[in-house]
Amino acid sequence: MELRIYGIKNCNTMKKTFDFLEEKGVDYQFTDYKKEAPDAELLVKFAEKVGYEKLINKKGMTFRKLTDEEKSSLENEKEGLALLSKKSSMIKRPIIEFPDGDLVLGFDPEAIEAKM
Repeated sequence: MELRIYGIKNCNTMKKTFDFLEEKGVDYQFTDYKKEAPDAELLVKFAEKVGYEKLINKKGMTFRKLTDEEKSSLENEKEGLALLSKKSSMIKRPIIEFPDGDLVLGFDPEAIEAKM
């Protein structure tokens, strides 16, 4: 089974995820948002599966540094997805996509193992 992982390489949560998967011997492909920004099509696909609101990491610095105008744009899904594409550090991470298309957001060992 090969998973697809989306996120930012230097994130501590991502490092935990990589370590966990490597410990379990799970192969994965990694897409680093800093090298390959997520496009609208990918973000729409994620939003359809887990809900738009769940994609937004409201605990990080990127979110906290948004202007009031940018924060209000998040209330509109289309505008919000465009903003997430530009400010990919604000996307919840990791996003783990399984071969069957299911997603797990964040580092959740139990949820990951349940899908393996």
